[in-house]
Amino acid sequence: MSLETQTPVCVQILVLDDGVGLPLPRYMTAGAAGADCYAAVREPLRLAPGARVLVPLGFSLAIPPGFEAQLRPRSGLALKAGITLLNSPGTIDADYRGPVGAILVNLGQDEFVIARGDRVAQIVIAPVSQVAFTVVEQLAESGRSGGFGSTGVAAA
Repeated sequence: MSLETQTPVCVQILVLDDGVGLPLPRYMTAGAAGADCYAAVREPLRLAPGARVLVPLGFSLAIPPGFEAQLRPRSGLALKAGITLLNSPGTIDADYRGPVGAILVNLGQDEFVIARGDRVAQIVIAPVSQVAFTVVEQLAESGRSGGFGSTGVAAA
């Protein structure tokens, strides 16, 4: 099924005072998984190397049950300036109704300025499941017992 034939999930959005005049999150291409989000800052923010800041995005959401919103970094900012999101992907639960913000960190070597309307993050709406955790005496074997790099780094 293509993106064009899928029934869109309805996510209600409330534009907050600091978001008035900014675009709503939007997909920049027809096949994009994430919609770009815009910095709802009043004055430019200077982000020193190693510093982090919560950047308001100017909206609140009502995400339907069975879904979450994930805030993710924008790859261009990460590559070009070393700007990424902490707590990434940042989960926004379906029952949260407060302001949405992105925790940006500057992993680059230069100060980075965030201006009003800059695209600073992307948001992905994704289905989630809640599970029942069951305590057992032993887990079924999977053929894999190691972790954290146990499969190696070279091509097989």
